[in-house]
Amino acid sequence: MIERRASDRTPAAYITNEGWLGSYRFYVDERVIVPRSFIAELIPDLFSPWLDADRVESALDVCTGSGCLAIMLADAFPQAKVDALDISKEALQVAQRNVEEYELQDRVRLFESNLYASLPATKYDLIISNPPYVNSGSMQKLPQEYRAEPEIALAGGQDGMDLVRQIVYGAANLLTDEGVLVIEIGNERANAEAAFPDTEFTWLTTSAGDDMVFLLTAEQVRDLASKA
Repeated sequence: MIERRASDRTPAAYITNEGWLGSYRFYVDERVIVPRSFIAELIPDLFSPWLDADRVESALDVCTGSGCLAIMLADAFPQAKVDALDISKEALQVAQRNVEEYELQDRVRLFESNLYASLPATKYDLIISNPPYVNSGSMQKLPQEYRAEPEIALAGGQDGMDLVRQIVYGAANLLTDEGVLVIEIGNERANAEAAFPDTEFTWLTTSAGDDMVFLLTAEQVRDLASKA
C-alpha cells in the first residue's frame, strides 16, 4: 500500500476503496473520481434562502459519478425523490453499490445518460452538478494523482465549460418554476462568466471562497436558453 501511494502515486481512496465527504463514507475505485465537492458543504443548509426545502419533491444530480451527492441529497431532503445520471456505465456500477449500502434504492434512481438525453419526462425542484470543468491547459498540468482518475470526469474542453453550457441550457425544460440549478466550476469563474456574459450569477460561499459554485434560478436558466 505504501509503495502504491508513494511510488505509483495512486490516490489513497483507490487503495483503501474508501472516500469521504464530511461524515459520509463511500466506496470508490478507479471507475470514478475521488469524492470531493464543495456542493457537499452546501447540502446540509438545504440551499437556503434560495430554495424552500419543505417544497422540494424532486432533485437531480448530473454527472453523479460514485453517487455521493445524490445520496447526500436524499438524506437532506427526506421527502424528495432523487434522480442521478452519468454517461459512464462503470461509474454507475459504483454508484449503485453506494446507493444500496445507504439503503436508498427506493428513493434514488440511477440513469445511464448523456446529460439529460435519456431521462424520463420529469420536472425537478433542484438540479445540482459537479461536472467535468477542468480547462485543457490545466488538464496538462494536473498532478499524477489526478491523472489516475477517469479523464472523462475531469476534462471540460478548451475553456472548461463544454458540459457546463449544455447543463445550463438543458435545465430550462427540467426545472420547476421555483426550481434552482447549482453547478460547481472550481477555479473556472472567469471562464464561466465569459461563457454566460451579462448573467448575474449567485456565487455560494464555500470553504474555498465565493467563486467555486454558482446558482441560477429557473427564470435565469430559461432566459439563457432562449438566447442560446
